[in-house]
Amino acid sequence: MSIYDYLEDFGGLPVADLRPPDSEEASAVPGKQPEQALRDAPTPPYGIAPGEHPADAVAWRLRHRHWADDPEITDLYEYFLANVDTTRVTALIVGAWTIDMSEENPLIERLIRDAGRFPALRHLFLGDVVQEESEVSWIGVGPCTGILEAFPFLEELVIRGGENTLEDPSFDGAPALTAVRHEHLRRLRFESGGLSARIVRAVGTSDLPALEELELWLGVSDYGGDAGIDDLADLLSGTRVPRLRHLGLMNSEIQDEIAAAIANAPVTARLESLDLSMGTLGDEGAEALLQGQPLGRLRKLTIRHHFLSDPVAERLRTTLRASGVAVEISRPEQLPDWRDDDDRYVEVAE
Repeated sequence: MSIYDYLEDFGGLPVADLRPPDSEEASAVPGKQPEQALRDAPTPPYGIAPGEHPADAVAWRLRHRHWADDPEITDLYEYFLANVDTTRVTALIVGAWTIDMSEENPLIERLIRDAGRFPALRHLFLGDVVQEESEVSWIGVGPCTGILEAFPFLEELVIRGGENTLEDPSFDGAPALTAVRHEHLRRLRFESGGLSARIVRAVGTSDLPALEELELWLGVSDYGGDAGIDDLADLLSGTRVPRLRHLGLMNSEIQDEIAAAIANAPVTARLESLDLSMGTLGDEGAEALLQGQPLGRLRKLTIRHHFLSDPVAERLRTTLRASGVAVEISRPEQLPDWRDDDDRYVEVAE
């Protein structure tokens, strides 16, 4: 998953943008990157019209291109409802909804209102917004608990952005997530440059008996990522996620502390895949993994973007590969000699 490229497939289907009704653009091939307004041809093909493909053959993306005189995202949504058989739609993506992405996503409340018109929806992505459109930390999410309550058969939810603490550090509006029970959700991912502690706690105190894959991009305190190890305690107990097999606690400025907590957490014993990428992981965190509970049950350990020394990285590879674990340790970062460990940086912040 990248903040620099749009999704090309989602929910097992190629992604297709819904072309605005008055557009004269030619149709694009689903599953390809859409135009990039600042660097591609003046009039590249874009999206598809209703009826060009069966409603259940693509993952539909709705997005507002402010530079292209597109209709408002709410008008595009109403056009979608009126012209696409939404009873067959299984995968839906909401891209940029305005030029100022700090405004809450207006389609959340409409999707909740219209949930009955999407009985087959199983995969939902809120915020497929690339860096060219907005920095991640500028994207305001809005309250999403109602989505899970309105779509009891949803299997995958991805949310990019965070609570709007960048615009207002004292922000105390409706939380993006509160504790909820959902019987069918299998994959949940929050992508953020600063994920608030209350979102992290809400995930940990939610009852998600079917959840198999969870990823949290925790981010940095400068952009609202104020979660500490104590906020992860409920999640790491594993009590409310009995089927969890993949865990990614990523993009954190306290990555060493997270590694130490995972090394001794109850949930770790049943994981098949662990991802500690994108953060400030150094030798201290790797040593904690080596000295904690045996990780030989894992099928895969992924650490991309890290600050491990070569000897420690190699020891971690050798130790776990001897137990049959596939280990990917890649994209090392290096600080200049005149900088200390406190200057480590995450991959996605602003």
